Amino acid sequence: MKLTEKDVRYVADLANLTLQPQEVTRMVTELGGILDYVEKLNELDTSDVPPMAQVLYPDDETATLRPDRQHTGLGSEVALANAPLSGAGHFKVPKVIER
Repeated sequence: MKLTEKDVRYVADLANLTLQPQEVTRMVTELGGILDYVEKLNELDTSDVPPMAQVLYPDDETATLRPDRQHTGLGSEVALANAPLSGAGHFKVPKVIER
């Protein structure tokens, strides 16, 4: 897939990143290389590979996890006691995405 500077700027904008012109040029090359590699992976014949829902364990095994345990958590008042801003039982945070 041929990646253009316009594509890189679009992706950077989606990620809320500001790239310098030399970074855009570098990203065209680097991201293009990544996409080329993914294209090569898509060409692999995986018809003999069984589908997998969980890649870490065979069907007859499970992850060793601690047993679930119910406990009482912090109440709203305790959790919000040191919050710089709160209201209506929630943390208030400054806006971070400018769109």
